[in-house]
Amino acid sequence: MIIAQITDLHITTPGALLGGVVDTTAYLRAAVDHVNSRDPKPDLALLTGDLVDAGTAEEYGHLRALLAPLDMPYYPIPGNHDGRDAMREAFADHAAMPADGFIQYVVEAGPLRLIALDTHAPGEPGGRLCAARLDWLAARLDEAPDRPTVIFMHHPPIATGVAYMDAMGLYEGGAELGALLARHGNIEAVLCGHVHRAIATRWNGTMVSVMPSTAHQVGLTLRPTRKPGLVFEPPCVGLHWWSPDARLVSHVSYVTDHPLVPRAP
Repeated sequence: MIIAQITDLHITTPGALLGGVVDTTAYLRAAVDHVNSRDPKPDLALLTGDLVDAGTAEEYGHLRALLAPLDMPYYPIPGNHDGRDAMREAFADHAAMPADGFIQYVVEAGPLRLIALDTHAPGEPGGRLCAARLDWLAARLDEAPDRPTVIFMHHPPIATGVAYMDAMGLYEGGAELGALLARHGNIEAVLCGHVHRAIATRWNGTMVSVMPSTAHQVGLTLRPTRKPGLVFEPPCVGLHWWSPDARLVSHVSYVTDHPLVPRAP
């Protein structure tokens, strides 16, 4: 089984550039083409937040049109740039979209169980997992304690060493989430976005995997006093391959070459 992960799309209104610089529309079109062209093709795609940049209905309408060519089911969750109400309305016809409350749900995907967690905290760049969200997750995990499970959420529950991004990380619920997952031996991975970089670490008996953006990336600096800038490293998607023997193996797949490097003949 192959899962594509598309994260931090930051789609703007049609014709607008993110920050006047980044053509997130063109990058998402390229990412959709890239995912569709994989051989073998992914079975489904996870959209792990910051789907749009300002959380408006117009942006979500544009996003839906850009996602229409995807050749596989996709499952969205909100990030800090999203608007939960506008997102719910835009995806009202999506089979997994809850009618109200947090945008959390379960996807039974062949050999895997996928659990979407909503870390959105309105008006805040960081995320939160309150008691209600964690209680919901605990109940879902108890339903199938032996089934291989992947959790996907926007904000990583870990410190990454990129201090500027860690300052807007998961403000609430990280320790409680870790303790909950540590009690279960069936969690294949926690898949995240938000940081616009590829990051992986062991955590509470599982792996946390952070994927880069389909648009711009955040510069890598591990000096705590330095603010990283926007960098034009290639846009990426994640490709997560699962088999009963290998379990979950995560790859970063580059959507385009660096603009200054010509494609090899």
